[in-house]
Amino acid sequence: MITIETISAHVHAGQRITSDEALFLFRFNDLLAIGELAALANERKNGTNVYFNVNRHINPTNVCVNRCAFCAFSRTSGEDGAYTLALDEICKRAHEAERDGATEVHIVGGLHPDLAFEFYEETLRAIRSTAPRLHIKAFTAVEIEYFSRIAGLTVEKVFERLISAGLGSMPGGGAEILVEEVRQKICPEKISGSRWLEIIRLAHRAGLKSNATMLYGHVESTADRVAHMEMLRTLQDETGGFQAFIPLAFQAENSDLKLDIKGTSGIDDLKTLAIARVYLDNFDHIKAYWIMLGEKIAQVSLAFGVNDLDGTVVEEKIGHDAGAQSPQSMTKEGIIRLIRKAGKVPVERDTLYHPIRSY
Repeated sequence: MITIETISAHVHAGQRITSDEALFLFRFNDLLAIGELAALANERKNGTNVYFNVNRHINPTNVCVNRCAFCAFSRTSGEDGAYTLALDEICKRAHEAERDGATEVHIVGGLHPDLAFEFYEETLRAIRSTAPRLHIKAFTAVEIEYFSRIAGLTVEKVFERLISAGLGSMPGGGAEILVEEVRQKICPEKISGSRWLEIIRLAHRAGLKSNATMLYGHVESTADRVAHMEMLRTLQDETGGFQAFIPLAFQAENSDLKLDIKGTSGIDDLKTLAIARVYLDNFDHIKAYWIMLGEKIAQVSLAFGVNDLDGTVVEEKIGHDAGAQSPQSMTKEGIIRLIRKAGKVPVERDTLYHPIRSY
């Protein structure tokens, strides 16, 4: 029989909890008890350190051949609000990021029907030339699959060419919920969950680190969330290539899925982050993406097993197009102050979690 006491005993003993136990925690109403277990699991891995980086997001285009029901960012060619940045504009933003102390540029965008694979290679080379100190974290597994298709190349060859052009690591987007029944409801045009996992497996084999996300709070069940995390934990056992897990709170405001969906609550957010910390014992970092959670819930999450707050971001578009009410950027000083007021130690890091400075 599963009880909070048996789960607590496993966590205190440093033992892995089962998927059934994780599902029990989602149905268990004592949020503080779950948070206490998550805090213990996190302290073992990270002490009192909370990581952040100085980064900038660049979304080269919102034109996309897919129209996922949950997405408020994508447009079709010629639609009002559609845009594609010129290469010199991308380089200008990268240069500004490096000038302002960023160590990372984060690049994801739509699957543009008229841009060749070579455009993305050229983009990486141009950024590397313009801002050589920036680490380039770019392209979701969905984009990689699309590049493979339009270029007529294997995924392995796509990675080889992108790494040669300057790709340093990958974000974790496009995972949404990896359970196929859910994907058919929210993003049927997108690659399958199993294909997402296979592309990430190939990325890790190519030497790239990546993150992993989970979009929650829409049509999925808590059992789907646990199944999603189980797939990630299994792949991490195999490759060790995931750096951080990032639960993304669904923004219902401008989505075609909004109908009867109201998004997440603060309790749901904290519970999801805490359970992720307890369940994903082979992930070093659990990230609270303050853009979607809001600054206050992100700050409180630092007592619920979270040890990373992402970064300064600058001009975030995807979450805000969907209705996020947070600012589009935060200063380094603002992040440091937020972490300190939570009683934690702010640690500026680079993309690969090498510490730059502890405050």
